[in-house]
Amino acid sequence: MTHGGQRRYGPLGEILVIVPTYNEVDNIGSVVERVRAATPAAHVLVADDNSPDGTGKIADEIAGSDDHVHVLHRRGKEGLGAAYLAGFRWGLDKGYGVLVEMDADGSHQPEELPRLLQALKTADLVLGSRWVPGGRVVNWPRSREYLSRGGSLYSRVLLDVPLRDVTGGYRAFRAETLRGLTRQTVASQGYCFQVDLAHRAVREGFHVVEVPITFVERERGDSKMSRDIVAEALWRVTAWGIEGRVRKILGRRHT
Repeated sequence: MTHGGQRRYGPLGEILVIVPTYNEVDNIGSVVERVRAATPAAHVLVADDNSPDGTGKIADEIAGSDDHVHVLHRRGKEGLGAAYLAGFRWGLDKGYGVLVEMDADGSHQPEELPRLLQALKTADLVLGSRWVPGGRVVNWPRSREYLSRGGSLYSRVLLDVPLRDVTGGYRAFRAETLRGLTRQTVASQGYCFQVDLAHRAVREGFHVVEVPITFVERERGDSKMSRDIVAEALWRVTAWGIEGRVRKILGRRHT
């Protein structure tokens, strides 16, 4: 809704924090506890990809003693994007007003969630950003930082999006924003999923805000980052960038 040239945002509604898991038995209890402490009114959905280490069982035990914690058991490991999409569908069907993406390994600090939610009061989508003033990473090797910064820069330039951290995965969406972004099929599965949704949000005119966060490298468990994930992101972003430029050229020719 707009008023006097400015959009008027309604109340946020109930909050659902979606935490995808695969072999996060050492982290899931702590992350859920921290979310519940930082934002007591929020609900948590653990979307577990049939973790062989028993993460899903631990999540069930937590949910059994806390009515704000829920578990979505999935058949197997299908990628980060697929897990989030399943969580989005679950949350939208249940009527939540805000859906949050958060990693299970503690790298996204739950204590910073209230700042993202505060910013969402006047936005459609809020990104927790490592690369805006005030944002930072902790315990990352230089190679990992260069890869992340380079990926965001490459995506920003090629896709023409005015965002500093295009690849980050700590995000808060209004429900109506997600409905608009997922009307069409989302094919990307790995971390490129984050680039895809950010690009769509800018392209479709949603108001996107970046809030600085401190990203802390996991202390327990194994990272899910791989060469295949990086390769998928590279070729998909390149393809999207070329497609966008072709559309602009064809559009100019027909005006």
